[in-house]
Amino acid sequence: MYAYIKGTLEETAEDAVVVEAGGIGYNIRVSTATAELLPGVGNEVKIYTYTLVREDAFSLFGFLTRDDLEIFKKLIAVNGIGPKGGLAILSVMSADALRFAVMAGDAKAIAKAPGIGAKTAERVILELRDKISLEDTLKGLGDSGGAAGTNAGAGGDNLMKREAIEALVALGYSASDATAAVKKVEVSEDVTSETILKLALKHMF
Repeated sequence: MYAYIKGTLEETAEDAVVVEAGGIGYNIRVSTATAELLPGVGNEVKIYTYTLVREDAFSLFGFLTRDDLEIFKKLIAVNGIGPKGGLAILSVMSADALRFAVMAGDAKAIAKAPGIGAKTAERVILELRDKISLEDTLKGLGDSGGAAGTNAGAGGDNLMKREAIEALVALGYSASDATAAVKKVEVSEDVTSETILKLALKHMF
């Protein structure tokens, strides 16, 4: 119903915010990760929303990016994962980390979310694997490099980052932790996947 709500942040809590727009205060459920990224009360915010309408409830769920909103929609389409479960997962891992966890089959990383057991995490992987492409998984990684270059160069960066993530996972790190570490690495023109791996390892400690 609402694509987004743009207005003044009036109240904040761990799992919800109130945004005033056009004289109306909208109560919006958010993940703890989203709550931590919000500006202070009194500042203007733009929150992308998902509207849930039931016989006994009318609820809004909010996100700071379209990307988070889209991955939330995919999550709640999984059998057994409702809006509460979707927010729980996005409270412990970013959209990028979730994508890589799905691609890597890292159920343990997903199961870290409150209320999400091992079987439910495995179901998330099973049902989302065909709905998340490798290009989507690496999209966020391509934005973190220092030297973007051409599209071809960005594609090469993504390949090297993917190899570094796979190497970290092979070393025993979770896909989400590996993804977060690699995203922190500045990519230069002469960088190699081995260099990315070494630099990423420094962020693991």
